[in-house]
Amino acid sequence: MAVGLPGQQHQRIAARHAPDLVRDGHPVPGHRHRLTHHAPDPNRAAVSRTGPPDRAGHSTSHAPVSVSLPTAVPMKISYALLPDHPLRDSLASIRLADELGFHGCYAADETWHKDLWQLFAVAAGQTSRIRLGPSVSPVTLREPSLIAQSLATLDELSDGRAEGVLSSGNFGLLAQYGIDWAKDRPLTRVKEALHVVRTLLDEGAITHRGDFYTYDGLFTFARPVQDRVPLLLGAMRGPKSFQAAGELSDGVHHALSYTRAAYEYAVTHLRTGAERAGRDWRTLDIGAWVVFATGPDSAAAKEAARSMVGIYASSMPAEQLRRNGVEPEELAPVIDAIAAGDLARGIELTTPDIADRLSIAGTPEECLAKVQRELAPAGVNHLICAITDRALVNAFTGRDLPAAADVDTQLRLIADHLMPALA
Repeated sequence: MAVGLPGQQHQRIAARHAPDLVRDGHPVPGHRHRLTHHAPDPNRAAVSRTGPPDRAGHSTSHAPVSVSLPTAVPMKISYALLPDHPLRDSLASIRLADELGFHGCYAADETWHKDLWQLFAVAAGQTSRIRLGPSVSPVTLREPSLIAQSLATLDELSDGRAEGVLSSGNFGLLAQYGIDWAKDRPLTRVKEALHVVRTLLDEGAITHRGDFYTYDGLFTFARPVQDRVPLLLGAMRGPKSFQAAGELSDGVHHALSYTRAAYEYAVTHLRTGAERAGRDWRTLDIGAWVVFATGPDSAAAKEAARSMVGIYASSMPAEQLRRNGVEPEELAPVIDAIAAGDLARGIELTTPDIADRLSIAGTPEECLAKVQRELAPAGVNHLICAITDRALVNAFTGRDLPAAADVDTQLRLIADHLMPALA
């Protein structure tokens, strides 16, 4: 999963706004526990598993098969932030999310942002229920043994509330490091890194000789509180990444999809991987990481989302765009304008229709209706809201939307309107 700005555009925004850039059941403390999820009640549906090559270059052609897909499942709700707000504000929002009953708070583990590990270490001591961790942490840039060490340390600080989502990383960021992800067998690397992190978390030591990582008796005193710290994979294009998540990890965070077709595709391949490993796919965390904006003013919320959709959509593979009802050609002028540094033109070219297709935005009632219509029937059991607010839009675009709700207002609206309906 690679969510964020194209490399050149992030450099331009950072230069313009630095250093003031601003954007974007619970475990019982003191008890060891395993990640659990509600099991959906499946029905029968014919779903095609034919698709394009994944990022690792594997063939994805399969014959259509009949699979069981859920009708609807209870859904956890989490808050996704990009740690660029003033840290006092971020900590206050995390505390509020904890008080309101959000399942988790996730942040991007990327050089572009403030360090999430330090932010969450402080947040761990100021909260009691909310789960904390990276979504995603890039194994191409952060050595997996250090991810394991950080997760175990955070788990101790939070008394058993840490979890992590791994991926190859944001391709725009990798380009700034001079890394050509396409030549690096990204999915193979992620699978190996998952094994390394899992082993160190479970056993505290590892001897391993692989294609990407080698250890000879490496050990750590960083030990988690949980018997098993949940480890998930981030995935966007698929299908191999979804299958790997089902086969090897505790679930998936699928970013930037908004249609039932897109999530049925993801869940179908997640299930294929889980069943290949003899696992019950219904116990896995099936997360939808979405651009989200809500408020009492529907037009203002949708305008906030429209301001950011092109920036996020530039990370979406063509196949994923089509699964979300958008032809790549529709979005090409938007992406070209943003890549050239003309955000104003990019926003102008982002039609309200495209923005609606590539976000969840509007009043709480409108947002809930889209989640219930598009995500829940496909089997999503975890809604991860990447909240878009006035400060975020202003930081990235220079636009001021005074009617757009702030982060804390949106957290309260989600808790009041979406949580009860999706529980």
